[in-house]
Amino acid sequence: MKTIWNNFKVAFAMYSKIPMPPADWEKENMKYALCFFPWVGLAVGAVSAVLFWLLQQIGAGSMLRAAVLTAVPVLVTGGIHLDGYLDTMDALSSWREKQRRLEILKDPHAGAFAIIMGCLYFVLYAGATGELVWKIFPAYAFGFAVSRSFSGLSIAFFPNANPKGTAAAFGMSAEKKRTAAVLVVTIFAVTALSASFCVWAALDVLVVSALVFCYYKWKSSKYFGGITGDLAGYFLSLCELAQLLSLVVLSLGMENWK
Repeated sequence: MKTIWNNFKVAFAMYSKIPMPPADWEKENMKYALCFFPWVGLAVGAVSAVLFWLLQQIGAGSMLRAAVLTAVPVLVTGGIHLDGYLDTMDALSSWREKQRRLEILKDPHAGAFAIIMGCLYFVLYAGATGELVWKIFPAYAFGFAVSRSFSGLSIAFFPNANPKGTAAAFGMSAEKKRTAAVLVVTIFAVTALSASFCVWAALDVLVVSALVFCYYKWKSSKYFGGITGDLAGYFLSLCELAQLLSLVVLSLGMENWK
């Protein structure tokens, strides 16, 4: 039980800003840390749902709701995944050879393309969250756990382009078979819970996440020779934006079909 608790603490200490008791970063305490990665997503979704409900109760407009919901994932996680997204956009936009792209990922400075693509990301995300309605909100909230489950699978099983990086440390420490089983069960469990509110929205999130996951595997292999922590963050950010945009399109389509 103590080992499970320590793995839980490591997952939240690494992937969120939620205060946690001190954790020992030993291999034994990282074996199942990825199993708890989706729980961070559940926390993001829960905070988003509570704030969305409160804002509706006080009659807040769509712009304020959009701003708050856009800020929640960043505040809960500390922006760790967006950092990877920005670094990856800089590397991909350089159109340099593979080794140089990997060097750009580790560069602490933000390039022009990181800033441009970061602004574009927030514009699209805020615009889409302003269109969210209660019917599809459970799928949006549970989507944070789905994206992290897929990301955890990639960290555990995809080839790693940086053996000394954080993603490699978590991947090599993971009890792979049990981690895979837990993450796959998590994907289908949260999808089933989401489907109890709206089947089409739940399926939309699952299918879109799987497609982005396949794209991420192809992209990381072709341009980097494997994944890194930054690329895992790139996938997570891209996946959640794709989930959100597809849900809004689905919702608008359902309204027009009535």
